[in-house]
Amino acid sequence: MRSHIKIPKKKSISKIEKYFLKIGLGILIPKKSQYIFNKYKDKRFDRKTYQPDLQDLYSLHQLILLNKRISVLEYGTGWSSLVIAHALKLNEKKFKNKVKGLRFKKKFTLSVVDNEKKYLKISDQRIKKFFGKKERNFSFHYSQNKMTRYKRKICSHFINHPRVNPDFIYMDGPDQFNIKGKVNNITIADYEMMPMNSDILSFENFLTPGTIILFDGRTANARFLKSNFQRKWKYFENSKTDQHLFYLDEKPLGSANKKQLVFYKS
Repeated sequence: MRSHIKIPKKKSISKIEKYFLKIGLGILIPKKSQYIFNKYKDKRFDRKTYQPDLQDLYSLHQLILLNKRISVLEYGTGWSSLVIAHALKLNEKKFKNKVKGLRFKKKFTLSVVDNEKKYLKISDQRIKKFFGKKERNFSFHYSQNKMTRYKRKICSHFINHPRVNPDFIYMDGPDQFNIKGKVNNITIADYEMMPMNSDILSFENFLTPGTIILFDGRTANARFLKSNFQRKWKYFENSKTDQHLFYLDEKPLGSANKKQLVFYKS
Protein backbone atom coordinates (compact mmCIF):
# COMPACT_ATOMS: atom_id res chain seq x y z
CA MET A 1 0.00 0.00 0.00
CA ARG A 2 2.64 2.52 1.01
CA SER A 3 4.51 2.04 -2.26
CA HIS A 4 1.36 3.15 -4.12
CA ILE A 5 -0.13 5.75 -1.78
CA LYS A 6 1.83 8.37 0.09
CA ILE A 7 0.51 8.33 3.65
CA PRO A 8 0.60 11.51 5.80
CA LYS A 9 2.88 11.45 8.80
CA LYS A 10 1.15 11.39 12.17
CA LYS A 11 1.01 14.73 13.97
CA SER A 12 -0.23 15.92 17.34
CA ILE A 13 -3.28 18.17 17.50
CA SER A 14 -1.09 21.17 18.36
CA LYS A 15 1.06 20.59 15.26
CA ILE A 16 -2.03 20.11 13.11
CA GLU A 17 -3.42 23.41 14.39
CA LYS A 18 -0.14 25.13 13.48
CA TYR A 19 -0.30 23.49 10.04
CA PHE A 20 -3.81 24.78 9.34
CA LEU A 21 -2.91 28.25 10.61
CA LYS A 22 0.16 28.31 8.35
CA ILE A 23 -1.79 27.43 5.19
CA GLY A 24 -4.66 29.81 5.93
CA LEU A 25 -7.23 27.34 7.28
CA GLY A 26 -7.37 28.72 10.80
CA ILE A 27 -11.16 28.71 10.49
CA LEU A 28 -10.98 24.99 11.35
CA ILE A 29 -9.50 25.57 14.78
CA PRO A 30 -12.17 25.73 17.54
CA LYS A 31 -13.10 29.22 18.70
CA LYS A 32 -16.18 30.65 20.38
CA SER A 33 -19.27 30.21 18.19
CA GLN A 34 -17.05 30.21 15.10
CA TYR A 35 -18.79 27.26 13.50
CA ILE A 36 -22.41 28.30 13.90
CA PHE A 37 -24.04 29.97 10.90
CA ASN A 38 -26.85 32.11 12.33
CA LYS A 39 -28.87 31.74 9.13
CA TYR A 40 -28.68 27.94 9.27
CA LYS A 41 -28.95 26.89 12.89
CA ASP A 42 -28.68 23.13 13.01
CA LYS A 43 -27.03 20.78 15.48
CA ARG A 44 -25.10 19.08 12.67
CA PHE A 45 -22.99 22.24 12.29
CA ASP A 46 -22.94 23.22 15.95
CA ARG A 47 -19.34 23.13 17.20
CA LYS A 48 -20.40 21.09 20.23
CA THR A 49 -21.61 18.19 18.09
CA TYR A 50 -20.11 18.64 14.62
CA GLN A 51 -17.00 20.71 15.07
CA PRO A 52 -14.19 19.92 12.61
CA ASP A 53 -12.24 16.74 13.34
CA LEU A 54 -8.75 18.16 12.85
CA GLN A 55 -6.96 14.82 12.56
CA ASP A 56 -9.33 13.51 9.89
CA LEU A 57 -9.24 16.79 7.96
CA TYR A 58 -5.44 16.94 8.14
CA SER A 59 -5.20 13.40 6.78
CA LEU A 60 -7.66 14.23 3.97
CA HIS A 61 -5.83 17.44 3.02
CA GLN A 62 -2.44 15.71 3.00
CA LEU A 63 -3.61 12.69 1.00
CA ILE A 64 -4.79 14.99 -1.79
CA LEU A 65 -1.54 16.97 -1.75
CA LEU A 66 0.92 14.10 -1.38
CA ASN A 67 -0.78 12.02 -4.07
CA LYS A 68 -1.25 14.96 -6.49
CA ARG A 69 -4.98 14.46 -6.94
CA ILE A 70 -6.70 16.26 -9.81
CA SER A 71 -10.42 15.51 -9.53
CA VAL A 72 -12.29 14.70 -6.30
CA LEU A 73 -15.77 13.24 -5.84
CA GLU A 74 -17.20 13.66 -2.34
CA TYR A 75 -20.24 11.81 -1.00
CA GLY A 76 -21.76 13.99 1.73
CA THR A 77 -20.60 17.47 2.63
CA GLY A 78 -19.26 19.40 5.60
CA TRP A 79 -15.97 20.98 6.62
CA SER A 80 -14.27 18.38 4.44
CA SER A 81 -15.57 20.16 1.31
CA LEU A 82 -13.65 23.31 2.20
CA VAL A 83 -10.51 21.31 3.01
CA ILE A 84 -10.69 19.40 -0.29
CA ALA A 85 -11.26 22.56 -2.34
CA HIS A 86 -8.28 24.19 -0.59
CA ALA A 87 -5.98 21.22 -1.28
CA LEU A 88 -7.01 21.17 -4.94
CA LYS A 89 -6.22 24.90 -5.27
CA LEU A 90 -2.72 24.24 -3.93
CA ASN A 91 -2.26 21.39 -6.41
CA GLU A 92 -3.46 23.62 -9.23
CA LYS A 93 -0.92 26.33 -8.40
CA LYS A 94 1.88 23.76 -8.29
CA PHE A 95 0.98 21.41 -11.15
CA LYS A 96 -1.25 23.36 -13.54
CA ASN A 97 1.32 23.22 -16.35
CA LYS A 98 2.20 19.57 -15.75
CA VAL A 99 -1.19 17.94 -16.33
CA LYS A 100 -1.82 18.85 -19.96
CA GLY A 101 -3.01 15.86 -21.93
CA LEU A 102 -4.46 14.06 -18.93
CA ARG A 103 -8.02 12.83 -19.38
CA PHE A 104 -9.91 15.17 -17.07
CA LYS A 105 -12.59 17.50 -18.43
CA LYS A 106 -12.16 19.88 -15.49
CA LYS A 107 -8.87 19.70 -13.63
CA PHE A 108 -8.41 20.43 -9.92
CA THR A 109 -12.13 20.43 -9.20
CA LEU A 110 -14.39 19.06 -6.48
CA SER A 111 -17.79 17.49 -7.18
CA VAL A 112 -20.06 16.95 -4.17
CA VAL A 113 -23.29 14.96 -4.01
CA ASP A 114 -25.51 14.88 -0.92
CA ASN A 115 -29.12 14.14 -0.02
CA GLU A 116 -29.46 17.21 2.24
CA LYS A 117 -30.08 20.51 0.45
CA LYS A 118 -29.49 22.67 3.49
CA TYR A 119 -26.01 21.25 4.14
CA LEU A 120 -25.06 21.67 0.50
CA LYS A 121 -26.11 25.31 0.79
CA ILE A 122 -24.05 25.82 3.95
CA SER A 123 -20.94 24.30 2.34
CA ASP A 124 -21.45 26.28 -0.86
CA GLN A 125 -21.67 29.56 1.05
CA ARG A 126 -18.73 28.64 3.26
CA ILE A 127 -16.42 27.97 0.31
CA LYS A 128 -17.56 31.10 -1.54
CA LYS A 129 -16.94 33.16 1.58
CA PHE A 130 -13.47 31.65 1.97
CA PHE A 131 -12.29 31.85 -1.66
CA GLY A 132 -14.55 34.55 -3.05
CA LYS A 133 -17.70 34.18 -5.13
CA LYS A 134 -15.78 34.08 -8.41
CA GLU A 135 -13.98 30.87 -7.46
CA ARG A 136 -15.64 27.86 -9.11
CA ASN A 137 -13.36 24.86 -8.68
CA PHE A 138 -16.26 23.08 -6.99
CA SER A 139 -19.83 22.02 -7.77
CA PHE A 140 -22.61 20.82 -5.48
CA HIS A 141 -25.28 18.33 -6.55
CA TYR A 142 -28.46 17.43 -4.71
CA SER A 143 -29.90 13.97 -5.12
CA GLN A 144 -32.26 11.74 -3.21
CA ASN A 145 -30.71 8.54 -1.96
CA LYS A 146 -32.98 5.51 -2.32
CA MET A 147 -33.01 1.93 -1.17
CA THR A 148 -32.08 -0.55 -3.92
CA ARG A 149 -30.34 -3.87 -4.53
CA TYR A 150 -26.90 -4.67 -5.87
CA LYS A 151 -26.59 -8.32 -6.91
CA ARG A 152 -29.53 -9.14 -4.61
CA LYS A 153 -27.84 -7.35 -1.68
CA ILE A 154 -29.91 -4.57 -0.10
CA CYS A 155 -28.19 -1.17 -0.13
CA SER A 156 -28.82 2.41 -1.27
CA HIS A 157 -27.81 4.67 -4.16
CA PHE A 158 -28.10 8.26 -5.41
CA ILE A 159 -30.67 8.61 -8.17
CA ASN A 160 -29.04 11.70 -9.74
CA HIS A 161 -25.30 11.10 -9.64
CA PRO A 162 -22.89 13.78 -10.94
CA ARG A 163 -21.13 12.87 -14.19
CA VAL A 164 -17.48 12.73 -13.19
CA ASN A 165 -14.63 10.22 -13.34
CA PRO A 166 -12.46 11.25 -10.36
CA ASP A 167 -9.02 10.13 -9.27
CA PHE A 168 -9.98 10.54 -5.58
CA ILE A 169 -13.27 9.61 -3.92
CA TYR A 170 -14.11 10.65 -0.37
CA MET A 171 -16.99 8.72 1.20
CA ASP A 172 -18.63 10.49 4.15
CA GLY A 173 -22.29 10.39 3.11
CA PRO A 174 -25.18 10.17 2.50
CA ASP A 175 -27.15 10.95 5.64
CA GLN A 176 -28.28 7.53 6.84
CA PHE A 177 -31.59 8.77 8.18
CA ASN A 178 -32.74 10.51 5.02
CA ILE A 179 -32.91 7.45 2.77
CA LYS A 180 -36.05 7.01 0.68
CA GLY A 181 -38.05 3.82 0.24
CA LYS A 182 -37.72 0.25 1.46
CA VAL A 183 -36.65 -3.06 -0.06
CA ASN A 184 -38.42 -6.09 1.39
CA ASN A 185 -39.40 -3.80 4.29
CA ILE A 186 -35.72 -3.02 5.01
CA THR A 187 -34.42 0.53 5.19
CA ILE A 188 -31.04 1.95 6.18
CA ALA A 189 -32.87 4.76 7.99
CA ASP A 190 -32.93 2.77 11.21
CA TYR A 191 -30.59 2.78 14.21
CA GLU A 192 -30.09 -0.96 13.89
CA MET A 193 -28.82 -0.54 10.33
CA MET A 194 -25.80 1.28 8.91
CA PRO A 195 -24.78 3.21 5.76
CA MET A 196 -24.49 0.93 2.73
CA ASN A 197 -24.11 3.04 -0.41
CA SER A 198 -23.45 1.18 -3.67
CA ASP A 199 -22.80 3.93 -6.24
CA ILE A 200 -19.09 3.28 -6.72
CA LEU A 201 -19.82 -0.32 -7.68
CA SER A 202 -22.01 0.84 -10.56
CA PHE A 203 -19.21 2.83 -12.23
CA GLU A 204 -16.15 0.94 -10.98
CA ASN A 205 -15.49 -0.15 -14.59
CA PHE A 206 -14.86 3.48 -15.60
CA LEU A 207 -12.34 4.32 -12.88
CA THR A 208 -8.73 4.67 -14.00
CA PRO A 209 -5.79 2.83 -12.42
CA GLY A 210 -4.32 4.99 -9.67
CA THR A 211 -7.72 6.03 -8.29
CA ILE A 212 -7.89 6.38 -4.49
CA ILE A 213 -10.99 5.91 -2.33
CA LEU A 214 -11.05 7.11 1.29
CA PHE A 215 -13.76 6.16 3.77
CA ASP A 216 -14.19 8.19 6.94
CA GLY A 217 -15.72 5.54 9.20
CA ARG A 218 -18.56 3.60 7.51
CA THR A 219 -16.69 0.34 8.05
CA ALA A 220 -19.56 -1.91 6.98
CA ASN A 221 -19.96 0.07 3.75
CA ALA A 222 -16.23 -0.13 3.01
CA ARG A 223 -16.24 -3.89 3.52
CA PHE A 224 -19.36 -4.23 1.35
CA LEU A 225 -17.56 -2.52 -1.52
CA LYS A 226 -14.42 -4.58 -0.91
CA SER A 227 -16.38 -7.82 -1.19
CA ASN A 228 -18.13 -6.70 -4.40
CA PHE A 229 -15.37 -4.93 -6.33
CA GLN A 230 -14.42 -6.72 -9.55
CA ARG A 231 -11.08 -5.06 -10.20
CA LYS A 232 -7.66 -5.17 -8.54
CA TRP A 233 -7.83 -2.94 -5.46
CA LYS A 234 -5.30 -2.69 -2.67
CA TYR A 235 -7.12 -2.17 0.62
CA PHE A 236 -5.99 -0.88 4.00
CA GLU A 237 -8.12 -0.56 7.13
CA ASN A 238 -6.88 1.60 10.01
CA SER A 239 -8.98 0.72 13.05
CA LYS A 240 -7.31 3.42 15.17
CA THR A 241 -8.42 6.28 12.93
CA ASP A 242 -11.50 4.42 11.63
CA GLN A 243 -10.43 5.08 8.05
CA HIS A 244 -10.33 2.82 5.01
CA LEU A 245 -8.20 3.32 1.90
CA PHE A 246 -8.54 1.70 -1.52
CA TYR A 247 -6.04 2.01 -4.37
CA LEU A 248 -6.82 0.78 -7.90
CA ASP A 249 -3.64 -1.13 -8.67
CA GLU A 250 -3.81 -2.09 -12.35
CA LYS A 251 -1.80 -1.61 -15.52
CA PRO A 252 -2.51 1.64 -17.41
CA LEU A 253 -5.58 1.70 -19.67
CA GLY A 254 -3.75 3.65 -22.38
CA SER A 255 -1.25 6.41 -23.05
CA ALA A 256 -3.23 9.11 -21.19
CA ASN A 257 -3.62 6.95 -18.09
CA LYS A 258 0.05 5.97 -18.26
CA LYS A 259 1.00 9.64 -18.34
CA GLN A 260 -1.32 10.19 -15.38
CA LEU A 261 0.41 7.47 -13.32
CA VAL A 262 3.82 8.86 -14.20
CA PHE A 263 2.66 12.29 -13.03
CA TYR A 264 1.57 10.87 -9.66
CA LYS A 265 4.95 9.25 -9.09
CA SER A 266 7.09 12.18 -10.31
